[in-house]
Amino acid sequence: MTSRQVALIRGINVGKAKRVAMADLRAALEALGYTDVKTLLNSGNVVFTSGVAPGKAAASIEGVLTHQLGVPARVTVITGAELAAAVDENPLLEVADNHSRLFVAVLTDPADLSKLKPLTKEMWSPESLALGTRVAYLWCPAGPLESPLSQAVGRALGDGVTSRNWATILKIHAAAQAAGP
Repeated sequence: MTSRQVALIRGINVGKAKRVAMADLRAALEALGYTDVKTLLNSGNVVFTSGVAPGKAAASIEGVLTHQLGVPARVTVITGAELAAAVDENPLLEVADNHSRLFVAVLTDPADLSKLKPLTKEMWSPESLALGTRVAYLWCPAGPLESPLSQAVGRALGDGVTSRNWATILKIHAAAQAAGP
């Protein structure tokens, strides 16, 4: 059964390192047999349709990035339904008044949420942390680089997580809903 999926590629096109042309990335995913491939922005967000399980899709995309495009990067693939759930269940929308400072941390392995549970017991004010089904929500009013919360999440999860701000998540969600099954 085919489904709409979202690939979130960690750390490409940030500064001058790990540059990937979005046209090359789209072509590489199409060569893997994925259809309705669309890239969003220039930061490693890809929406596509596939009959392959998300974990296998992530592994194949990582392989293409490394061996064909020469840019090793961690890839997290979630279904369009998982992304829709993350959008629907965000509990921080009432406190976050700037969507560029509200982050959704998408975990490569949903079981890793257990690594974040101890952080929910800490006081992060004025920052906030909430856990969803497959994601963590981080309100970082001063921005992610200055954020003790963002740094703590990074230490807990390492490269098993990739984050997007809320505005980007909404764009990816709209693209995932716009086409495909």
